[in-house]
Amino acid sequence: MDSELYERALAVRQRAYAPYSRFAVGAAIRTEDGQVFTGANVENASFPEGWCAETSAIGQMISAAADAAGRRIAAVVVVADRVDGGIVCTPCGGCRQRLKEFATAKTVIECIDPTGKGQRFSMAELLPASFGLEEARA
Repeated sequence: MDSELYERALAVRQRAYAPYSRFAVGAAIRTEDGQVFTGANVENASFPEGWCAETSAIGQMISAAADAAGRRIAAVVVVADRVDGGIVCTPCGGCRQRLKEFATAKTVIECIDPTGKGQRFSMAELLPASFGLEEARA
């Protein structure tokens, strides 16, 4: 486990705004140039308008990136409670696509519960047979 990203995601999870679901999520992203960005989920009374933690972290990353290396994701940690009888909470489909935009197939995404236990996935495992702009340009 990437302990720095885990600690950062765990800390930002405490700042989640989740008054409707009460399901707090924190995410931490490390870029290829070593910067770390965090995000928490932000719910809204108009449910589709909320932001996932991963999306919040990506927004932080894009806002601060000085160059392309600052926009390439090297690693991700997502911290949330387990769901559906003990399954780790993985990024939703939309967040998987957003992460893919800035990651490689080998980028590691760790999905960890607040006790520090979880699973590691590659981007390719979370979003197999994915579509990206590189395919559109071919």
